[in-house]
Amino acid sequence: MTVTAGIPTGSGPAEFALTPDDSARIEAAARDLCGTLLDVDDPRWVAAARSAWEELPPALRRAARAYRRDSGPTGALLIRGLPVDATALPPTPTVKGSVQREASVSAAVLLMMACGLGDPAAFRAEKSGALVQDVVPVPGQESFQGNAGSVALMMHNENAFHGHRPDHVMLLCLRADPESEAGLRTAGIREALPLLPPPVVEALSRPEFSTQPPPSFGARSEATPHHPALFGDPHDPDVRVDFAATSGVTPRAEEALHALEKALDDVSYTIPLAAGDLAIVDNRVTLHGRTAFSPRYDGNDRWLQRTFVLTDLRRSRGYRPQDGYILSR
Repeated sequence: MTVTAGIPTGSGPAEFALTPDDSARIEAAARDLCGTLLDVDDPRWVAAARSAWEELPPALRRAARAYRRDSGPTGALLIRGLPVDATALPPTPTVKGSVQREASVSAAVLLMMACGLGDPAAFRAEKSGALVQDVVPVPGQESFQGNAGSVALMMHNENAFHGHRPDHVMLLCLRADPESEAGLRTAGIREALPLLPPPVVEALSRPEFSTQPPPSFGARSEATPHHPALFGDPHDPDVRVDFAATSGVTPRAEEALHALEKALDDVSYTIPLAAGDLAIVDNRVTLHGRTAFSPRYDGNDRWLQRTFVLTDLRRSRGYRPQDGYILSR
């Protein structure tokens, strides 16, 4: 479904296209925000981003509010035309664990949008707890099932193993891959559920699945509790699965997991991202992944930046020291 100025047309994830004037207004707000403090992770920077959000174009704020209330059948929203200061970008980073801690136009855009949807969040064990993280290919990590790899990234809910996984995942494209091979993939349970027979849905709703932490979290010794893959309202369930890390603990569960993967693949969309495109994924009802691509490691490779959003900070209060934005475990 394509959305321009709030009017839906077509099929696929909803889209919102900014006008040049609106993009210029957002860039001005981003540059003003960059002039306040240098440290993106400083809670005062987040507070300034929250104030700046209120000054952004009303049409964008309306679209974000509508998406937050109901993320739609695909559970994804694509905003096009955001400023990322593309002409001044340095070479694409190539180091593992790369993050954006210093103020930049792209970081300001992500933090303002995060404040419009809820609150930004990060995990101390992943990317050193930075609120804005680089998603770039890293030499030697080609087969890695994570943000540093370049093989096909299997469909997953972000941090599916965690009890306080993000409610939304935001991916802002700073630079597209030169070969135009990489594509963001999304697939929502709202469109996949009608394809699943009732016995499969019943099996997916039992706590017979185990999900391991992604490699980006490092070694973790504690056991991951068994959980259902589908839960909540049976007519509009949440989904919790990472096809690279989730397994069924019973034969019935494993068979249902394969059926779920097939159904999600059947309703999936592939979205090529260009500079200035922001993909927002409702991590409660929609999975995401990526097609394979061929990095050159010459400074011009695909470069996204990522920020997580929590819509209710209170639920994770025991994980966030000093009521900050970083989950300690």
